[in-house]
Amino acid sequence: MKILDRDFYIRDTITVSKELLGKVLVHKTEDFSVAGRIVETEAYLGPEDKAAHSYGGRKTPRVEVMYNQGGWSYIFTIYGMYQCFNIVTEKQGLPQAVLIRALEPVDNVELMAQRRFSKSYRDISSRQIKDLTNGPGKLCIAMALGKEQNKIDMCVKNGMDDIYVWDDGYKDFDIEASARINIDYAEEYVHKPWRFTIKGNKYVSKA
Repeated sequence: MKILDRDFYIRDTITVSKELLGKVLVHKTEDFSVAGRIVETEAYLGPEDKAAHSYGGRKTPRVEVMYNQGGWSYIFTIYGMYQCFNIVTEKQGLPQAVLIRALEPVDNVELMAQRRFSKSYRDISSRQIKDLTNGPGKLCIAMALGKEQNKIDMCVKNGMDDIYVWDDGYKDFDIEASARINIDYAEEYVHKPWRFTIKGNKYVSKA
């Protein structure tokens, strides 16, 4: 088992997006630890990418973390209520990132069920089990990822509020590429095949 280091993240964003599949995202605090296997990602290649928050070199307070070197968390809010968890990629000054769109629950599914449905895991339906983490907003709720976890260096552990990704060697899967979701505003970039999923995994957000 190996925790991904800076060298993993400061590479080409498409490559990082694909190679994050199958790895395990962990959120660990003094009070709890949760983990989920990454089964769906999307690459955002600002400033050329019209779907990226950093398109055209935009550098607002919200997107400023994207200009850091790879390995930092970038969490933003959509629809005024849901969080989306991203990992910054590439070298410092090149604002690109990978959106984590879906996870397969791995550790502490009881906490995930309580956070998502206010029920014990044994009391939720098979549909709710599938819905635990099969979307960016859902996984953030289940994994307790919010505004407080924005701008965390995932390559440094502080023992208080750590987010990191580890590699347990799981590679027995095929990768499918498709267009990204909910970016109708991005003109010709709507059709870029920069969404990557583990083929056949039931936790993927959309087939």
